[in-house]
Amino acid sequence: RIFVLKELYGWDHETALVEYLNRRPDVREQLGLETIPDQSTLWRSWHNRLTEDLREIIQAAARSILVNAQEESVSIPREPDRKLSRHDRDTEEPDLDNQSILEQTQKVTSHLNHVVYPAFSLDRGEGCEIHENAYWDLQTYLGLRENLAANEGARSFTYESDRERTPLGHAHREQIQTLSIPEIRAMYRQAVGRLLDEAANTEEFFRAGIVAIDITEDAPFTGDRAGHEDEIIGTKENTDEYAYQWATVQLVGNAVPLVLDARPVRRGETRKEIVEDLLDSAQEMVYVDNVLMDREFDSQHVLEMISQRGLSYVVPKRMQTSEKAQAKRLLERDQDRYETDRKLHLGNDEWHETTLIYRRKENSEHDDYRQYSVFMSNRGGLIAMYAYRWEIESGYKSIKRFMAETTSKDFGLRFFYFAFACLLYSIWRAVDLLVQVELTGEYERSPIVTADNTLTLLRKETGIG
Repeated sequence: RIFVLKELYGWDHETALVEYLNRRPDVREQLGLETIPDQSTLWRSWHNRLTEDLREIIQAAARSILVNAQEESVSIPREPDRKLSRHDRDTEEPDLDNQSILEQTQKVTSHLNHVVYPAFSLDRGEGCEIHENAYWDLQTYLGLRENLAANEGARSFTYESDRERTPLGHAHREQIQTLSIPEIRAMYRQAVGRLLDEAANTEEFFRAGIVAIDITEDAPFTGDRAGHEDEIIGTKENTDEYAYQWATVQLVGNAVPLVLDARPVRRGETRKEIVEDLLDSAQEMVYVDNVLMDREFDSQHVLEMISQRGLSYVVPKRMQTSEKAQAKRLLERDQDRYETDRKLHLGNDEWHETTLIYRRKENSEHDDYRQYSVFMSNRGGLIAMYAYRWEIESGYKSIKRFMAETTSKDFGLRFFYFAFACLLYSIWRAVDLLVQVELTGEYERSPIVTADNTLTLLRKETGIG
């Protein structure tokens, strides 16, 4: 905890930490410190007693706290570092000013725009007065503004665009509605594949890593669902609202957090079918080693399918009677962690072998078995990486910020809006990677390019026809 505090404040020298602890008895009490270690003790502990892996975990934890706090508008001691502190602090780092970042961002965004947008097309025939790229221009424009629907956005876009002819809102929706779900997904995967090819031109990007699979909800409905019962399947919360649900597979961990694929969730589909579909897409584009999912995917059939692919997984388990009883025993023994092997029945006398990992939560508000979480994994030592999964939730917040507003119940239109928002998010993160590498020679996960800058430049550069 002491060293997490050091990383949170970005103190390069242990002296600053000692001075802070001297001035803050409340913090010393929270840390359980009866005496304050001196500067030399802290330095030896950090450099000699802690392994490199543990130092990186501490640094990553501090960065995660800062980023999450920043996104939730919580007061934080400093902005998240542009650089991970695992690098040699004595190494001279380039002084990046906003102008140089913006200039490089403009060049990269323009280039990526020419690479990515040709993957999308509308089957409109020949002789159309409005160029096809005007539709992608308008869709990008809608993503620039929060809560902007097609009709209002099309009117504003007419004045802000350099094009002579731009589509009206109803014409834009009609063209998008001609696209089928398979067509949208195929175009999306082609676009992301082009992004991956560009990123792979750098030594800092590897077509490999950890993926997270999750399901998110569109804006909810409260009205009539007639004709949409298989698609508007409700919300995760027990309310009278209904919503479309979309599933994604996203790179997480130390990789650039691109959304590799997205798909709708329909009534009657099993979680196994959803995960299998998304993993098929992901494995065609990158080398996948580990899969992270939340507890709604804790089906033994899902886990067996992942294992059959030679992949590892970490998934929280919903606590049943036996898990609750075990957690109570751990609480009585005051034990923080426990592992045990478990066989999950697949049917027909077939079993899936997994490991249950009980982990006690820090500062839990509960005083019973709920102090513990239970995870399932088919490879030991992976539990720490589950913290990477928060990145997909953070990504969803940005993606939904990039979605056009609509009251339409049209399934295809809603999915296209979501998929296009995923693409804008992925372009932003790819732009940030390429700009960082160009300006610093390295890539760190804290973006130096803002999403708004990228989208504004995209809007300027979308007219590629």
